[in-house]
Amino acid sequence: MGQGNIAATYTVVPDGSVTTPQGFKAAGLHCGLKKTTRHDIGAIVCEVPAAAAGVYTTNVFQAAPIQVTRESIASGKLRAVIVNSGNANACTGKQGEADAYEMRSAFAEAIGVPAEQVAVASTGVIGELLKMDRVRGGIAELPARLGSSYEAADDFCQAILTTDLVKKEVCVSVVIDGKTVHIAGASKGSGMIHPNMATMLGFVTTDAAIGSEALHTLLRQVTDVTFNMITVDGDTSTNDMLVAMASGFAGNDELNASHPDYAAFAEGLRYVCEVLAKAIARDGEGATKLVEVQVRGAESDASAQAIAKTVIGSSLVKSAVFGADANWGRIIAAVGRAGVAVNPETVDIALGDIVTLTQSRPVAFDEEAALVYLKGDTVVIYVDLHMGEGTATAWGCDLTYDYVRINAAYRT
Repeated sequence: MGQGNIAATYTVVPDGSVTTPQGFKAAGLHCGLKKTTRHDIGAIVCEVPAAAAGVYTTNVFQAAPIQVTRESIASGKLRAVIVNSGNANACTGKQGEADAYEMRSAFAEAIGVPAEQVAVASTGVIGELLKMDRVRGGIAELPARLGSSYEAADDFCQAILTTDLVKKEVCVSVVIDGKTVHIAGASKGSGMIHPNMATMLGFVTTDAAIGSEALHTLLRQVTDVTFNMITVDGDTSTNDMLVAMASGFAGNDELNASHPDYAAFAEGLRYVCEVLAKAIARDGEGATKLVEVQVRGAESDASAQAIAKTVIGSSLVKSAVFGADANWGRIIAAVGRAGVAVNPETVDIALGDIVTLTQSRPVAFDEEAALVYLKGDTVVIYVDLHMGEGTATAWGCDLTYDYVRINAAYRT
C-alpha cells in the first residue's frame, strides 16, 4: 500500500477523538486495578451495531480477552468494547477466560446490548487474576459516564495507559460521496512493542458506511505498513489487539474497493494508524527520541520491510542513536543480517542529510554535524540498496538506561 501524494485526501481534525465520528460515546474511570489513582477501566460504545474488524497478536500465548473479542467480532458487528489496564489477564487459565467473558456479559447488561456484540481488551501485568470485584464496580459506574465530549474521550484514553507517558489519539475527516466522514483512533503502547499484527491496544472509530469484510481487509493492509512497522524492544505482547468500528452515520454509499472514494478513505485510515504507531514508538519506555528508518531500492517492498525492521530493531543501532554516535557500521551490519537479498557493493547510508556510506564504501563526513543531528529528538536513517523498486519505512526509538530501570521493576 503505497503512501504517494496523500496530503489532499484527508484533513486533520484538531482536538478530534474517538467520539468525534457520529454515533460513538466513551468513558473511563479508576476502579482500583492500578496502585495509583490513574484511570484503569474504560469503554467505547456505538449507538447502533457497528461494522467491526480486528487484528490480533500472533504470540502463541494469547490473553483471554483476545478469545472473547475474536468471538464477538466473528459476527461482523459490535456495539461496544470494554477495556481495563493494570492487568493483562494473560496466562490465567480457565479462571481468566471466565473473567473475560464476565467482563463482556456484565458490560453488555449494563448498557442493554447483546453480549456477543461486546469486545474485551486488557493490558498490564501477565499472570495475575483480575480483581473482579473492582472490575464489576467499575463496569457499574461506566454507563452513567458515557459521553461524546472530548473530556469523555480523554477519560477513555487515560484508562488504557500503563507505562505510557502520554495518551495517543488522532482524528481526520475525509469527503466521501460529498459527505464528511470522520476516522479517529486511540492507542496505548510503550514497552513490549514489536507487533506482528497491530499494537499493544488500538481502537479506531469511524462514521463511514463500510461493510465488515471490506473494513477487515483494509485494516489488515493498513496495519502491515503502520503498526507492523514499529518496534520498541523486540517483544510481541500476549495482548496485542487492534479493533475498528464503523457506525455508518455519515450516510455515504457503502465503501468497497470499487467505490470512487475508497482510496481516499484508505489513506485517511492509514494516516490515523501511522500517527498512532509513531506515537507508540516515540513513547517507548525510557526513550529520548523517535527513530525512523527509510529503505529504498530493494528487490521488493517485502524485502525493504524486512531490512527496515531489522535496522530499527537492532539494539546496537538503538544504543548508537542514544549515544549520538554516527556508527554507520551498526546499520550496515543490520542490513546484512536481515535475511533478504542485498548487493554488498551498492549500499548507501545517510543520517538525515549526512551521507556516511556510498556504494558500500565510507565517505568523509562532518562528525560534529552528525553529533548535533543525532542529539535531536527525531533521527531518520536512510538506506538505499540500488537493487529494485522496493521501499519501506519503520519506526522505533533509542535504547536508554531508563528502559532497563523501568522493566527491572515493572511489577512493583
